[in-house]
Amino acid sequence: MHELPLLINISIALIVAFIGGTIARKIGLPTIVGYLLAGIIIGPFTPGFKGDIDTIRQLAELGVIFLMFGVGLHFSFQDLWRVRDIAVPGALIQIGLATLLAYALSQIWGWSISSGIMLGLSVSVASTVVLLRGLMDNSLLNTSHGQAAVGWLVMEDIFSVLILVLLPALAANGAAFNWQNLGFTLLKASAFVAIMFFAGVRLFPWLLNIIAHTRSRELFILAILTITLGTAMGASELFGVSLALGAFVAGAIISQSHLSHQVGADIFAFREAFSVLFFVSVGMLVNPIFLWNNIGHVLAITALIVVGKAVIVILLGLFFPRPARTFLIIAVGLAQIGEFSFIIGQAGLSLNLLTADQYSLILAGSLVSITINPLMYNLLPWLEKALRHLPGFWKRMDASTPIIEVKEEDLQDHVVIVGYGRIGKHLVDVLESLHIPLLVIESDVERIDLLNQRKIPTLYGDAANSEVVTHAHLEKARAIISTVPEDSSAATIVTAAGDINPNLTIIARAASLEGVKTLNGLGATHIVQPELEGGLELVHHTLLSLGFPLREVHSYADAVRRDNYDIDAITGEEHRSLHNLLSAFEGIEITWVTLRPESPIAGKTLAEANIRSRTGASVVAFIRNGQLTANPKSMTVFEADDRIGIIGEQDQIDAARELVEGPPEPMLGPDEVMGTE
Repeated sequence: MHELPLLINISIALIVAFIGGTIARKIGLPTIVGYLLAGIIIGPFTPGFKGDIDTIRQLAELGVIFLMFGVGLHFSFQDLWRVRDIAVPGALIQIGLATLLAYALSQIWGWSISSGIMLGLSVSVASTVVLLRGLMDNSLLNTSHGQAAVGWLVMEDIFSVLILVLLPALAANGAAFNWQNLGFTLLKASAFVAIMFFAGVRLFPWLLNIIAHTRSRELFILAILTITLGTAMGASELFGVSLALGAFVAGAIISQSHLSHQVGADIFAFREAFSVLFFVSVGMLVNPIFLWNNIGHVLAITALIVVGKAVIVILLGLFFPRPARTFLIIAVGLAQIGEFSFIIGQAGLSLNLLTADQYSLILAGSLVSITINPLMYNLLPWLEKALRHLPGFWKRMDASTPIIEVKEEDLQDHVVIVGYGRIGKHLVDVLESLHIPLLVIESDVERIDLLNQRKIPTLYGDAANSEVVTHAHLEKARAIISTVPEDSSAATIVTAAGDINPNLTIIARAASLEGVKTLNGLGATHIVQPELEGGLELVHHTLLSLGFPLREVHSYADAVRRDNYDIDAITGEEHRSLHNLLSAFEGIEITWVTLRPESPIAGKTLAEANIRSRTGASVVAFIRNGQLTANPKSMTVFEADDRIGIIGEQDQIDAARELVEGPPEPMLGPDEVMGTE
């Protein structure tokens, strides 16, 4: 039997991570917690299977590369620019103060200067994954408060990348600081970034576009991997900068391509898989016995992350003209540390700026803070109430007008629209014009801005991959409409909506015939497949143009929809509808005639007009002032401008039309036309 240590380690790591992540998600915690605990379980400090930490660590390097590539791919200067007044100075001040506090704490413990600085840098930056998930799950990302938190996080990402660039130079200098060496490092990093944004911005999109035209998804994915790993390795080997910076720059360049969304979708599986191994490798470094013996240190670091950083952000609210709630949300969202802290800590560990035990304390603080963070959002009302008891402090902090939020009392008998694309926008326009209360769930920030400008209630988040749909108050809604084009996402939304309110009208868009059947099985009330619906509309208009009655044409179209657009075979219901079409077409016409004031039956009742006895045609309906009345009673009095619906054979309808319309208007003579006698 062959020994396969690499395969065994990967398999065990992924299996344990899967179990840990599933349990964490089930109890409402971020999956990162489960991955870290999985690493501890298979680490060298716990009984049972002991993973090869060196093997998994090498694979974890790929996790770092793909994580940083993803950060670059979704990096947005636009998000940062939108809230630059608060995010740029606020993030830098918060990082500086948090680093100083952590450094002071480390000196009390007798750590070296370099170790203290590394501790400070590690605890000063928050986790992108945890922050975004927390804001989305609490319906805060669509607000100006959430956008400010995202901009703050973008600034922290920039700072983290800069730290990763400078760390090797700072570590090499040792006690004797060498500005020349530091300048040379910055020069090499700047040269790399300049070359990549000058040449790479032309080369990478051009290459991806060529590969895309081969229509080979395998080659496209291979090209992405080549660009990502090649750029990271080139940055390290040729310019002496970190792999992380190379991957980040590659992602930032590709984000400018029109293929960036496809790149993100194709690289997603690689990023997630190797990121899991990265978090597992981080957990393997944690020594539970050491942490238990130093529980005071663990609690102190956790308090610094959870309480210290939050207090710093709240105090910064005194100096920025923003609502107090903005800083409360930022304080809660940033009261944790995650992937960037791990990367910075690992860099410090590899450069001998941190010991393994010191790094374990950072990891313990991360684990506890990530676990606590989702619960902290529940403290927002209490925290706001407590600060209001300090009138002077609150007045100084709340230095701006309130931001309009989605109010629960306004969501009653509303319609929820998932997606504000072309279809969603049309739905919003129609429902708004009809004064129907509505709520839009959207995951694109720019579209959220447009909705906020229109003062339309919105929730920011991915309805198919978040708890955001639970905040839409579906139990009080009239209907939910899913406009998302992916069948899997639509299925998740339909399932969640049905679980929340089994009696809710659910209208969903499907991308394929299989999707139509799936959504129907999940309980969607109405399903629309745009391509098949287009074909059905062609049939619809063709039958109408051939003279078939409108009602029967509608009946046939509805029968096709009820049969889930099954165009391969005509079902029994469709056969009946087609038969009705033929029967209606043979010898019977329905005609609408408008009464002129001089009509002989104007002012008479239906009985007095005696249309059926005189012509053989029957009056089946009439329209007056936009109101339709079917089967009018014999005492109904006809008025001028009424539209009367008549059925019968063609000669009967002709006779009835002549009776109803009255004699033709007399032709005017030339003198009358000119207005002369």
